[in-house]
Amino acid sequence: MNKAIFLDRDGTINIDYGYVYEIEKFKYLPDAIKGLKQLNDLGYLLIIVTNQSGIGRGYYTLTDFNKLNNYMIEDLKKQGINISKVYMCPHTEDDNCSCRKPKLSMYYQAIKDFNIDLSKSYVIGDKGRDLALCEKENIKGILITDKDNKQYLCKKNLYEAAKYIKNEGE
Repeated sequence: MNKAIFLDRDGTINIDYGYVYEIEKFKYLPDAIKGLKQLNDLGYLLIIVTNQSGIGRGYYTLTDFNKLNNYMIEDLKKQGINISKVYMCPHTEDDNCSCRKPKLSMYYQAIKDFNIDLSKSYVIGDKGRDLALCEKENIKGILITDKDNKQYLCKKNLYEAAKYIKNEGE
């Protein structure tokens, strides 16, 4: 079985300014690259699980999302970081789909696709809904925030989260 890091995208990997879909406006958060590289080097599969309701709202298209997604994956690959797969929900809350976080179908599909051992894996995101899998399964979660949260372990960025994961594994 494989170990994985399930990552939210907007607000965890890149700056979330609301409905991120343009390559020229896409900016990584400070130390996100260092964190992703360290997690990759530790042998974790990196799997992005992202809500993209801007598609369902008509703010941008699936083609727009795919262009940015392909750009990000290729850019990270040039920096020695492999993203195994991106799972994306294009729906709004009103669509009542089974994939929009905090619902778990994207996670369960990834677990099946990559034969993930949840007990050796983590979920990292900037909102509680990103860590919903932690409430149902034996997987640890890290919330990216500079505020205290009684429910989850908090780190200020992906690099801090990666250092924690590395130290916990030693």
